[in-house]
Amino acid sequence: DTFLVSLDSIRSLTNSRTKVIVVVHLYGLMCDIDAIAEFAASKNILLVEDCAQSLGAFRRHKSGGTFGDFGAFSFHAQKNISTMGEGGMLVVRDERLADLIPGLRHNGHRRFDRQTDYWRPAMTNVDLDMDNLWPHNFSLSEAQSALGSMLLARIDQLTEQRRKRATHFRESLLGFEELVFQNIDTPSAHSHHLMVARYDGSKYKRSNHDLIKILSESYRVKTIVQFYPLYRYDLFSKFGFGDSNCPNTDYFFDNMISFPFHLWMKDNEFQYLIESVKSALTELRS
Repeated sequence: DTFLVSLDSIRSLTNSRTKVIVVVHLYGLMCDIDAIAEFAASKNILLVEDCAQSLGAFRRHKSGGTFGDFGAFSFHAQKNISTMGEGGMLVVRDERLADLIPGLRHNGHRRFDRQTDYWRPAMTNVDLDMDNLWPHNFSLSEAQSALGSMLLARIDQLTEQRRKRATHFRESLLGFEELVFQNIDTPSAHSHHLMVARYDGSKYKRSNHDLIKILSESYRVKTIVQFYPLYRYDLFSKFGFGDSNCPNTDYFFDNMISFPFHLWMKDNEFQYLIESVKSALTELRS
């Protein structure tokens, strides 16, 4: 009902070799993270929250990304806020591990040990933060960081705008039971990064592709299938990760539709989208 991973699924796949659990707050809706975090802690397993789409979502006044050991956020151009195209943020619970991040982020730059003069042997050293792990460069520019800081200060306001628009969209289509949206038990737990639904037109012998086609050709509304199970992508399949047992995932993605959804869409355009979806669904019913 939420289109998200469940604790039951995680528990069934966990064994003595499990070191890390990664959960995805897909489309901006936080999963049952309280229960999952409690389970991971009880098994001494690290928990990583993929919050790329859920910036601005909260449970019990706690932000997504703060329940597990690590929280990864994205400021890519397609996300709710963007630092001019690329960038992100990492939240780390353990201060000892957090201390390793700057070197990993910026080519291993650090001071020389026991450096008595700032110029000897040179200004900065380059070293490993963790043995045998080569450092990288994940630094943002100053301009990107400044923009990100400004937008983070507005995230609650922006999220509330998305929430109101998403609520209006969902309520406007309540009369069409063939369109099933994510079940939201806590309104604040959804950042509404995207507007997706599962289309069940079996009663009318119609598929989600019929709906996507008619919206595109008759109403000039471009909806898509977003995203795709990892094991179906060529990259993962070629590396031996093509086999899976995810029936709920398969069922959803074989019947899903993602609608245009962004704050810079004008009100009249957004209303046109709603009326177009209504008309297309009515046509498919007949």
